[in-house]
Parts: sequence; C-alpha cells; structure tokens
Amino acid sequence: MRAETQNIVDQIKKSLELLGQRMDLETTPHRIEEFNAMIEDPTLWDDQARAQKLMRDRQALVDKYDTYQRIEQDLKDNVELIELGEMEDDADVVREAEAALKTLKDDAGAKELEALLDGEADANDTFLEVHSGAGGTESCDWASILARMYVRWAEKKGYEVELQAETAGEEAGIKSATYKITGPNAYGWLKSESGVHRLVRISPFDSAARRHTSFSSVWVYPVVDDNIEITVNPADIRVDTYRSSGAGGQHVNTTDSAVRITHIPTNIVVTSSEKSQHQNRDIAMKALKSRLYQMELDKRNAAINEAHENKGDAGWGNQIRSYVLQPYQMVKDLRTNYETSDSQGVLDGNLDGLMAATLAMGVDGKSRADAQADD
Repeated sequence: MRAETQNIVDQIKKSLELLGQRMDLETTPHRIEEFNAMIEDPTLWDDQARAQKLMRDRQALVDKYDTYQRIEQDLKDNVELIELGEMEDDADVVREAEAALKTLKDDAGAKELEALLDGEADANDTFLEVHSGAGGTESCDWASILARMYVRWAEKKGYEVELQAETAGEEAGIKSATYKITGPNAYGWLKSESGVHRLVRISPFDSAARRHTSFSSVWVYPVVDDNIEITVNPADIRVDTYRSSGAGGQHVNTTDSAVRITHIPTNIVVTSSEKSQHQNRDIAMKALKSRLYQMELDKRNAAINEAHENKGDAGWGNQIRSYVLQPYQMVKDLRTNYETSDSQGVLDGNLDGLMAATLAMGVDGKSRADAQADD
C-alpha cells in the first residue's frame, strides 16, 4: 500500500476511534436494547412528551452506531480490495478503492466533528443576534454583512431561518437583528460564533477611499427545548409595545405590534417585531427563556462563561475574528489561529472550516488530540 493511502487509512482509524469513544462503543448495543424494550411498553405513549424524547434519543444513538459500523466496514472492504488489486497487479481496482477511501476519509472527518457536538443544548435550534458596534454607519453596514453571512451558511446547511426582529441603521445596514435558526445541531455549530467580529476594508462610504476598521458583535444562545422547564415570574418582567419599521423605514406597522420584554433581575432585553402583537409576545418570551437557559448553562460550564465575559464591547481588543479585505484578503480566528485567504467565500457563508477548528479545540485552548495525549 502506498504511503499516501496508508496515511488516509490512519486518519479514518483515528476518526473511528474518536467516534467510538464519544458514544461508548462497548455499552451502546446494550443501551439500544434497553431503548427497544422501553418502546415496547404499551403505556409509553400515555406520556407524549416522554415518549417523543425517548424516540429521539434512541434514533440518535442508533444513527451514531450505524454510522460507526458503516465506516468501519467500508474501511475494511476497501483495504482488502487494495491488497487484492496489488496481489493481482490490477491497477484499476487499486485506483477505485483508493478513491473510495479518500471519500470515506472526508465522511469520517465530518462525522467526527458532529460527534463533538455533544453538549447539553448542542442539538437544539438557536437564536442568533447581530449588533453593530464601534464605527457608526460602517459598523451598521458590517452588521448587515455578518447577518447575511450567517443566513447564507444556514441555508447551505438546509436550516430554516426566521427573522425575529431587526432595527435598521440610520444611513445604511442594521443596528441589530435577531434570527431563529432551526435545524439539527444548529446551536452546537453556531455557539462558537459569539463574540466581536472585526472588519478591515476600503470604506464604500468614504469619498477619499480610505481604509476603515469596523466592529460588530454576535451572540448565540439555544432555543429552549420543550422538555426544559424555565419559569419566569410575571413580576420580574416589563412588557412594552411600540411601532417598528424595516430597513430604510419601509413597511411601517400601522399599530403598536412590536414587543419588547425586559427581565428586570438580569436586565435582559428581547424584542420581536415581525409578526402580530400576540405572536411577537410569544416569540419574545421564548427568546427570554432561552437567554435565561443560556445563563444557567454558563454557570455550569466555566469555560463558556469565561468566553462570554471576555467578549466585551464591540471594539478594539475584544475581537474573536478578523476579516481583512484590504490591503490583502484574509479571515483569521484569533482563538484557533485558523486562517483562510478566501474572505469572499467566508462572507458568502463558507464557515465550516472556521467552526471545525473551534470545535476541535479543548476548553483550555489545546486541541482535543493534544489534550488526549496529555491524559
């Protein structure tokens, strides 16, 4: 076997090892049997919520186990084909098996990343907020570019994107926007995007064509699952209604349909302005519960809590990622040092490389592979 092919085989084996560790390969068959026994209980559907959760949990485990077995079998089959082709001096068989292994390596790598999405809320849908920061009109325009970037990324994933609220900039762009993104592991993928994002470019608003630096912040928090109870005391909230308008002042509502809810103990403020007043109130309450749930998650996870505290104001010194369009093209994540010259591709939603690099990092800044080596 050629050295290049052996290297691919080794990478697939490493991905399989991680997949096996994440699901606890030894106990998984027994856990599936236990799920199957519970499903056969005739009283299961007396509690609809419990039954649905059990079915989801079982299917997720079965999918992971089936994926592991499929990759393991495909690896074995193609290695055997290469060995057989080399024995019989059949270059076509070897070439086809090597091509199949390259595809399998990409598939195994993608499944390895998905296996890292095992946090308490990683499988949930998510809310994503974008806020303009230091830089005035420049920052508002940058916020709108960021919002478009995440919408494009979500659409490429096949996720559903729903605009919850938007405040237009005075001259261009947006001051803020909130989206609900629905799809498998939406929060798990997007949670690392929380922070300040910095843009360097030639300003389209500067007649002298000078280079400007702009900042906008992103905040991601999970949609609370129906099975998670978050109680909000009515005495702790203030509900305000107001008129809202879309970008450029168009589509002004004729009634005070927009809703703003302030959670007094935490000073959390959530808004919704895209639906009827009744719908906006429901949406805003869900967003508030999700924010409160995120705070609880942060308390349980010191690393996540520290990351949010360090996010800081949307200005100098607090950025997690830089997007440079002038005098050269580069996007660099300052936490992982991952960088790419395809800045336009990133702004068009090609974020998987940046997200994957962050997922591969341990809570102490080490790669997961390095952390395992230390153990």
